[in-house]
Amino acid sequence: MDHSKLRRLIRVLRDLLVWMIALLFIAAGINHFISPNFYVQMIPDGWPRPLMLVHVSGVLEVIGGVGLLVPPLRRFAGWGLIALLIAVFPANVHMALHPDRYDDFSHTGLIARLPLQGVLIALVWWGACRSGNQGGQ
Repeated sequence: MDHSKLRRLIRVLRDLLVWMIALLFIAAGINHFISPNFYVQMIPDGWPRPLMLVHVSGVLEVIGGVGLLVPPLRRFAGWGLIALLIAVFPANVHMALHPDRYDDFSHTGLIARLPLQGVLIALVWWGACRSGNQGGQ
């Protein structure tokens, strides 16, 4: 495969990835309002106003997902989603430390979520934040 075809294939794969990530964040953000109690239980004990935190993170996920689909906003949205993924990481740690509270998840699944958060951050960065990822290029 020549260099230009490889670059074109990588661009198509990156664009597909961006769409998949955008839809994932939009769907997850909407789900924060459909099933808020599911997300409230993930908030670490003692954090203030868990329902408000769930709603704010849901709105930010939807905005970030939509932003990924708008090429001039893609990099900004990507960095915002990376910040959000870092901000919600304590909820994943909380779940892994308290598996008895989450009957719908295996303990292995809760542990696996921790490194998967890093993978998702890397995918958002590659699809949206890396130089030259503004779409149409």
